[in-house]
Amino acid sequence: MRDLQIIGQAVHVDFPEQAVRAVPARVDTGAKTSAIWASGIIEEQGVLQCVLFGPDSKFYTGQVLKFKDYESRNISSSIGDSEERYVVKLLAIVEGRKIRASFTLANRSQQAYPMLVGRNILRGKFLVDVKQGRPHKDAERARSQLLQSNLKPREGKS
Repeated sequence: MRDLQIIGQAVHVDFPEQAVRAVPARVDTGAKTSAIWASGIIEEQGVLQCVLFGPDSKFYTGQVLKFKDYESRNISSSIGDSEERYVVKLLAIVEGRKIRASFTLANRSQQAYPMLVGRNILRGKFLVDVKQGRPHKDAERARSQLLQSNLKPREGKS
């Protein structure tokens, strides 16, 4: 058995088959399946089509991906919300290791990270040390500010 590699709270992931490099990803040990931002998701005649990321993302290539092998799953968030999402397999390179893994397709346009690395990628390969990693600090800060600006003051506060 290979030694487990220690990674931090955030990593950069490459997708060689789509020629996309250095995508910042939050390592999420609470997520069973990894997730990636996808747009233009269409299912027709047994074929699922999508484009990774959105037009506003620097990682957007416009390349339409087509999948005949995919599934649909009900995904629950940490706050109890659930939604139906498509799941596809993609080849990813995480810290130098090639891994073909399942990814749920989600609209992550409002998130600090365009993807999450879940337990399906971590299990048996990586240990997570939250003191390490390359956090996407500017995006995290911008996301926090957006959330704070959307909070309404409590009524009747004395």
